[in-house]
Amino acid sequence: MRSLAPSLAAAALAAAWLLPICAVSVQAQSPPGPAGPSAAAPDLSDRKLDAAAAALQRVASLQQDYRQRVAEAQAPAEKDRIVAEANRALSKAVTDQGLSVEEYAAILDVARNDVEIRGKILQRIQPPEK
Repeated sequence: MRSLAPSLAAAALAAAWLLPICAVSVQAQSPPGPAGPSAAAPDLSDRKLDAAAAALQRVASLQQDYRQRVAEAQAPAEKDRIVAEANRALSKAVTDQGLSVEEYAAILDVARNDVEIRGKILQRIQPPEK
């Protein structure tokens, strides 16, 4: 089975790392802890943070769906087809928000290391509708 493209895989891993934090934050409905301005954080516009949060939600949903489909697939060729389809869908989920996959991965990387940026993204994540 082919693996995800390196940049897409990095974005997916970053999303997977950030998602548990999202779930706890959304459930607790508490604001992020105090954080001073970070000198290392890039100047990310509200539009970019909105796009990253929307893409993160879509990527998480797609990852869950495609992981299940790959696990249920029997033939290696079918798994390869599903992985290729997942790569396209994950990339489209990001680019539909006006971000490149590389830009999305970079924003999530910053969020992983910067409490202030992570908090801004988490504030933009909508709880799933039931």
